[in-house]
Amino acid sequence: MELLKYLLYRKPSFIPSVFESGIEDRMDENSNQSGGNKKEGSAKDSTGFGNGGRQDQDGRGGGKSKDGGVKSNPVTEKRFAGKIAENKAIDDIMNNKVRLYPGLDNNKQVLEKIFRVPQNKDPVFRPISIGTKPPTRAMLLYLDGITNTQLQNSTILQPLMLLSELRNVGQDGGAAVGNQDDEDFIERIKEAVLPSNQVSEAETFEQVVNDVLNGNTALIIDGFDRAILMETKGWQYRSVGKPQVEAVIRGPQEGFTELVKINTTLVRKILHRPALVAEYVNAGAVGPAQCAVMYLADVANPDLVKEVKKRLELIRADYLSEPGLVEQMIEDSPVVPVPQVLTTERPDRVAAGLIEGKVAIFINGNPFVMLVPCTFFNLTQSPEDAYIRWPAGSFIRIIRYLGLFMALLLPAHYIAIVAYHPEFIPTDLLLAMTGAREKVPFPSIVEVLVMETSFELIREAGIRIPGTVGTTLGIVGALILGQAAVSANIVSPILIIVVAVTALGSFAIPNYSFSLSIRLLRFVYIMLASVMGLMGILVGVYIHIGVLVSLKSFGVPFMAPAAPVTIKGTDYFMRGPVWSQEARPDYLDPLKTRRQPPKSRSWLRRGRGKRGGGGK
Repeated sequence: MELLKYLLYRKPSFIPSVFESGIEDRMDENSNQSGGNKKEGSAKDSTGFGNGGRQDQDGRGGGKSKDGGVKSNPVTEKRFAGKIAENKAIDDIMNNKVRLYPGLDNNKQVLEKIFRVPQNKDPVFRPISIGTKPPTRAMLLYLDGITNTQLQNSTILQPLMLLSELRNVGQDGGAAVGNQDDEDFIERIKEAVLPSNQVSEAETFEQVVNDVLNGNTALIIDGFDRAILMETKGWQYRSVGKPQVEAVIRGPQEGFTELVKINTTLVRKILHRPALVAEYVNAGAVGPAQCAVMYLADVANPDLVKEVKKRLELIRADYLSEPGLVEQMIEDSPVVPVPQVLTTERPDRVAAGLIEGKVAIFINGNPFVMLVPCTFFNLTQSPEDAYIRWPAGSFIRIIRYLGLFMALLLPAHYIAIVAYHPEFIPTDLLLAMTGAREKVPFPSIVEVLVMETSFELIREAGIRIPGTVGTTLGIVGALILGQAAVSANIVSPILIIVVAVTALGSFAIPNYSFSLSIRLLRFVYIMLASVMGLMGILVGVYIHIGVLVSLKSFGVPFMAPAAPVTIKGTDYFMRGPVWSQEARPDYLDPLKTRRQPPKSRSWLRRGRGKRGGGGK
């Protein structure tokens, strides 16, 4: 019986949703109440791994984190009690923001435990002697493989160890004593010795560890409870290339990469504005993802920026490395199968969104950037719409909406008309369809499900097979499968046309996440049509529109400016002339509502009444 209680399945306790109404306020209250609930462990040494360690020196409590009622395996806890206690002590040092020690050896001992040395071979603890009189002991800490060693040698090691000008650097230009008793010792090292382009200070172990994990180098000097952090990143990254998903014929051919600094630089290359702000936020617990929140300070609504940063900071998941994961954690209604965040890999589209008053979210390690808030019309627009003349852009959008309608409702209408409403079909076409389906032994719903499922399998297989083989497989597989199904009297020829047109309509949707939701909802409409005919489709459309109208993205109605009706511009359903787009979207409530003056083509004023444009 004792063994069975460990083997039998236990249903986990209920965990409230992060997106429950008012949950943010309750989380803030719980965090304030749990400030002094730190569980004391056994004293192991004087470095903070137990009761003998120093407590938090900045007033913040490091309460024990709640696991939502999920219990650990008691056998594992008993077997690895020492390891669990050590990990708990390390977590307390990081969460409580314990300050560095004045002693170099104590700091080294704590950092070795945090980085799991000697098991972990990547951290490098490089002891050095700073060329002062007398020499000062110090230590460099960095991770091998993610730092630029040449930069370390030229900007850190050589100035500190080989150059002896430090002892001659004083605030008044005269001689100064360069030893650890001098209060301005670290400041003079930063200002006169280290030629690194970015130098900062750290006072806690958490700051040192996080900076080292990001590829920087920490300089810890004996006798000081502060560390110097220097920029030495040496990541290997992919160069800027063409966008793979949002390719355009006219327009920029640059796409984001996996490095957040390069991505923000690509946007700054387009927007030369001092008001373009980039704030960095860590999202996640075990493996926090470095996120950059970018916005125009003189355009974006401050409440929107505050809400974006709050949602990112309150994420408690262990690991978030992809915008799709972050999107599911910050969207308003995660149950609704409609994307509420616009994801793009094009810097020009991000720049256009920032000018409107939106906020961009960059995630280090991923080439896709999120734009919030997002509306239905944003998901149906393509970057190329702005790079061609407005009549052609409007025509393409009409074709795109037609493709959206066919991808969502065409198979359902086929089932409803064939099974319930054949009187809607002209007589000649009805006779042709009846003759084609005469030898098909299955009802229309089975036909549609077989072909739609087969096409989804072919599409998924084509994506997973790399290179041109996947494209060839998709084309050849669809042709062979369709011809074989018709020859075997499994489906009718008209259904092959319906499925092909449906696939073309889904390919016309520019947003991949939106296309996936349309493909999913297509099967829902197919089932409604098979049960109730056209009435089922109308009921589904009614419910679908009601859900979309009630949906919000960061407080902005998803169907704005159509529902609720607001001040409409000329770039929503249709593509209007660029010279008539004078105002920013009012549903974003930007600080600056006007994008351009009423007469943006001011050269018309000078040429009025003159032929040939030669007027003054």
